[in-house]
Amino acid sequence: MLPPMSSLVWIELDGKAPEHNLKELSRCAKKNVKLCAVVKSNAYGHGVAQMAELLPSTHWFGVNSLEEGLELREIGVKKPVLLLGHVPLKRLDEAVKADLRLTIFNRESILALLKLGKGSKPVNIHLKIETGTARQGILIEDIEDFVGGIKKSESLILEGVSTHFANIEDTLNHEYAENQLLRFHEAIDTLKKLGVDPPIKHTACTAASILFPETHFSMLRAGIGLYGLWPSRETYLSAVSCGKMIPDLKPVLTWKTKIVQIKILSEGSFIGYGCTYKTTRKTNLAILPVGYADGYDRSFGNRAYVLINGRRAPVIGRVCMNHCMIDVTDVQGAGLEDEVVLLGQSGSETVSAEDLAEWAGTINYEIVSRISPYLDRRVV
Repeated sequence: MLPPMSSLVWIELDGKAPEHNLKELSRCAKKNVKLCAVVKSNAYGHGVAQMAELLPSTHWFGVNSLEEGLELREIGVKKPVLLLGHVPLKRLDEAVKADLRLTIFNRESILALLKLGKGSKPVNIHLKIETGTARQGILIEDIEDFVGGIKKSESLILEGVSTHFANIEDTLNHEYAENQLLRFHEAIDTLKKLGVDPPIKHTACTAASILFPETHFSMLRAGIGLYGLWPSRETYLSAVSCGKMIPDLKPVLTWKTKIVQIKILSEGSFIGYGCTYKTTRKTNLAILPVGYADGYDRSFGNRAYVLINGRRAPVIGRVCMNHCMIDVTDVQGAGLEDEVVLLGQSGSETVSAEDLAEWAGTINYEIVSRISPYLDRRVV
């Protein structure tokens, strides 16, 4: 059982932004290309139940785990759901019964599916090809072995083939991605020589969807862009420099909390664990009930700022497990239980996922996906 959700820290989701972003990415797509909305990891921290409802136009959904796929079925999703990760061999029957598409990259998975025997539901499978990311995937020289196993069963349907790019977001030089695409074409040629041609071919993440139409094939797997976030600064610069259509992506998520105490400290007071901050003036200190247990990174202390009534307030001292402290001396009228924006916009000021990522030394993906699943997600 999940612990009760705090009413003092919550997420607001722009109810119109997900469909807007989906349509913007669709404008980048080649004609008749399907869109798969990737909602793994609690929809990148946004809330899978909420995002599934806010994306009525998507053709497919993509998740990482069996549990995520079953959750979509439990909340009533009828559309095709593609599992991108490994399904435990002993639980493959659950995936089959739930009519989940399976990404296959282990021989053992094929053997386990064969053991389900005659009479089992048809299973749509997608072969994941290793083209240079060195994660889950089948080496090209092993494709024949996998196809042979699939042909042994009348219930296994080779519906799709895919790969994933290793270096398409973090660089302005896309030679490595182009070489991966060549290897994927080699894999397709190998499949055709073996007498199979899966109807659904998919390689394109958000960055590839924007930058390279030649990666679109039958379906786009849109992740970070659906949530109104660019994959990287380099992706945006590449799109601009190459004259690509620039999708108007709108951030979906705003993260908020409330002030739970205000106190006045004298000059020379130390703030928080380790005494890492010392006041240089009489300071109005506000306490926020959010910390690294909620996903608000410990490294934000003495670096980040939050927004109150359209004004910036710096985070001072170390971020604690359940609290952090901010200086509201210059925020006129700040009071108990005033609303505070941790990520999002207030007035003309904004704290973006990219800002938080820079302060934490990471990427916007990690910032949003680490937000605690226990927090309330409210569609506004």
